[in-house]
Amino acid sequence: MLKNGKSLKWLAFLALSLFLSGCGNMTVLDPKGPVAESQAWLIWFSIGFMLLIVLVVFILLTVILVKYREREDHKGYQPEIEGSHKLEIIWTIIPVIIVIILSVPTIMTIFELEEAPAATAHKEPVVVHATSVNWKWIFSYPEVGIETVNYLNIPTDRPILFKLTSADSMAALWIPQLGGQKYNMAGMETQLYLQANEVGTYAGRNANYTGEGFSEQKFDVVALEQGDFDAWVEETQSDAPELTQEEYDKLMVPGSSSEMTFSSTHLDWVDHSTDAEYAINAWERMGYEPLNPHSRAGKAYEMPALTQSDSGEIEGFESQAANE
Repeated sequence: MLKNGKSLKWLAFLALSLFLSGCGNMTVLDPKGPVAESQAWLIWFSIGFMLLIVLVVFILLTVILVKYREREDHKGYQPEIEGSHKLEIIWTIIPVIIVIILSVPTIMTIFELEEAPAATAHKEPVVVHATSVNWKWIFSYPEVGIETVNYLNIPTDRPILFKLTSADSMAALWIPQLGGQKYNMAGMETQLYLQANEVGTYAGRNANYTGEGFSEQKFDVVALEQGDFDAWVEETQSDAPELTQEEYDKLMVPGSSSEMTFSSTHLDWVDHSTDAEYAINAWERMGYEPLNPHSRAGKAYEMPALTQSDSGEIEGFESQAANE
């Protein structure tokens, strides 16, 4: 029995260690922009309020256990009591009040985040089309004619208006230290305002599981001072290669990708929010046939790992043919 008790203690200790090991880098609670600050406040408020409820419950439980414990001189014990309207009203009203207290700030925050942050609402937002493709992110800056893959440069202290869509699977854009997340869906567009207050590099990723390469669908957000951002735009416009439709079709093939930069955008020939079948048609043009990942052929297939050459050409799709 003692041996079993020690085993249970070690098992509980191991489970607690594994649980806490995932709390080492809670970037959600380290906001770097007004949107993330609002969401972090809501999380802390909810946690604090729920801990208060737990504290009250345990205090009442202790009082009841002590006051109504079985003893010889007990004078208030009435086991036959039933049908107390007073108690029924109390335990009905209290949960309603709890739900209202949690719901009101949540709803207010949700509506607040649908608009640009109040402090910078007077500034013109930077518009970025964020397109999800299995398993990479494509960011288009239509106002300056720039497109990047798996990284994003933004100016600080200025709202960023993301227009979200997907070329294939439903994904979700999430940059924990700046805010989010919202879904990217093929054939439609959603919008999300974010903002960075500090210069730095912030991790972003897909927050909606989309299969085999899901863990690779990550990107970096580099927040720059406005002057540095303008210099990057100017340099990219003059030095980066233009994106052609033929090269863009290679990005539609499921697989990973390195960071890429182009001086034009795919919005010149396709908007995935209005053309949900473009990626499927691109597969046909590329000669790509999706395989069942559980089949022998699917298990043997190696997903393309795309890279950008010095001339701007996208390389790496050849690896599919080598595995056929």
